[in-house]
Amino acid sequence: MSGSELQREIDFAKRRLDRRTLHRLLALLRPQAGAIAAILLLQAIAVLAIVARPWFIGQLADVGLVAELEATELDWTWALILAAGLTGLWLGRFVFLIIARVWAVSVVVDLLADLRIRLYDHVQSLSVRFFDRTRAGRVVARVDRDVESLQPLFLEGIPQLLGMVLRCAGGAIMLSLVLPQVLWGLLILAPLLLASIVLFKRIGTAIYGRINEQQSRVTAHLVETVSGVRLIQQSVAEDRNKTTYNHLLNDLDRAAIVAAWGWGWFMPYIFLLFTLGICVVIIAGGGALAADEITPGRLIECIFYVFLFLGPLMEVGDLFERASSGAAAGQRIFLLLDNQPEIQDDAHARPLDRPFKGQIDIAQVHFRYDENPAADWVLKDINLHIASGSTVAIVGPTGHGKSTLVQLLTRFYDPQQGSISIDGRDLRGIPQADLRRHVALVLQDNVLFSGTVLANLRLARPDMSDEALIAQAENLEVSRIIEQLPQGWYSEVGPRGEFLSHGQRQVICLLRAWIADPTILILDEATSAVDVRTEGLIQKALTRVMSGRTAIVVAHRLATIRDADRIVVVQHGRIVEDGDHTSLITDNGLYSQLYANLDPAEPPEDLRHRDDI
Repeated sequence: MSGSELQREIDFAKRRLDRRTLHRLLALLRPQAGAIAAILLLQAIAVLAIVARPWFIGQLADVGLVAELEATELDWTWALILAAGLTGLWLGRFVFLIIARVWAVSVVVDLLADLRIRLYDHVQSLSVRFFDRTRAGRVVARVDRDVESLQPLFLEGIPQLLGMVLRCAGGAIMLSLVLPQVLWGLLILAPLLLASIVLFKRIGTAIYGRINEQQSRVTAHLVETVSGVRLIQQSVAEDRNKTTYNHLLNDLDRAAIVAAWGWGWFMPYIFLLFTLGICVVIIAGGGALAADEITPGRLIECIFYVFLFLGPLMEVGDLFERASSGAAAGQRIFLLLDNQPEIQDDAHARPLDRPFKGQIDIAQVHFRYDENPAADWVLKDINLHIASGSTVAIVGPTGHGKSTLVQLLTRFYDPQQGSISIDGRDLRGIPQADLRRHVALVLQDNVLFSGTVLANLRLARPDMSDEALIAQAENLEVSRIIEQLPQGWYSEVGPRGEFLSHGQRQVICLLRAWIADPTILILDEATSAVDVRTEGLIQKALTRVMSGRTAIVVAHRLATIRDADRIVVVQHGRIVEDGDHTSLITDNGLYSQLYANLDPAEPPEDLRHRDDI
């Protein structure tokens, strides 16, 4: 992640829960609004059962006390009716809560699954530049842990908030009917309560934002450690890596300690308010009882109503912990969703005309990776015409712009100046999906996904059956390398193809390009780091795959370069030479120097021309 992007995320971590974030969080619930309303109705009915319960308890107390004090027989009929009503309230509340809970879990799971899919789809749509500046662990944290952090808020927080409001309101209404002076005494505590809630709200989101930011850094480091464990072990960097991890954990610990200081005072403060409320009911209720204004049963009712009124205060800390953690996660999720793809299809983009020829024209292209206008150009004033069906090799010193040019041709980036067109159409006016269906890319280090060889080949043609894929692949002799695997086409390749050799991975990627049947084929160091025998087979396959197609080859192997129709030499981001192999050698320029230093490794002549390899 770039410095500015990281700082933006840190700034978000320090922000309070603003109204816009709250609205966006609530908007996530809209698809299930009907179900949520029904669940909240069930919760409300369950809360009403709690509000009604003290009346039954008070009536039972009065029935028993009257019989005791007046030495009369207990009114068993009325007592049993009250007991049955109280039992019915308990059972009804239990049933309603069970139904509401199971339903709520189902709804929230669906909502979060939809959000994960939305994030996953959005991440796949983002341009390559986003991933250049963003650590993979941060993206994983947003799609996984931050979405998970919303579950307590949606599943517990909203029903809890409704229950708190209804219990407070119910307790207040009943107190106003039974013993108003107790309610007025409790309302004196309301400003203290509101002040504490506002203060906690102001600090809660910022505190949890900092904690989650530190957790994101820990997650990012873990992801990079797992993906780069071979390099770490080969470099004997385990201790240094562990030290870095320790520092990150220490930062997380410090953030947690700050959080404890920030809101640790809240629950003791609530307990104090609760104690004051009990004192109010004892003083006011005791006086009313002594003056025969209420019965003992009504006083017992009042005590329960005070618990109903003040009880939610005990839950405020837990509620705000959920709300603050969920809001902080929501802010980071929305930050990711607000990142728009840099490369987008034009509103008037239309597919390429058929038949697709594959003629490429690059005109006055300037490009830099750094968005700073003062940064140096990586490519400068590139002008190049590539005829349909021709093979063009691009050579030059390492780091001088060859692979960058390839990335522009596939429109992973757009040039800041100039244009690139195919068949006379500017790439910006061609839908990306249509462009990439006609362009196949084989790199030095290709990506394979966990699964079988066949599953990776299916990326090229999802509509083809297993038999059709295998038949198409077997048209290239290089496929015998795959057939020699233990399970052949159904062999597992492992994460990123780790179960296979580099040569086997290259063969799969070449077969994938062959099956895709592209009009333009781009090879970026496709045969480097491959043993001589495997390279011979791949080179023969490449010759067949490139036949009849526009081919652009970035390579340092002599066998790949020498037979190209044209060779373009790039130095310091400019095209400095252009011609065929013979003419460039005769010119005795940069290509001639590079040619003298090229890796001569290529299959021996007798291997390159044998058909039984």
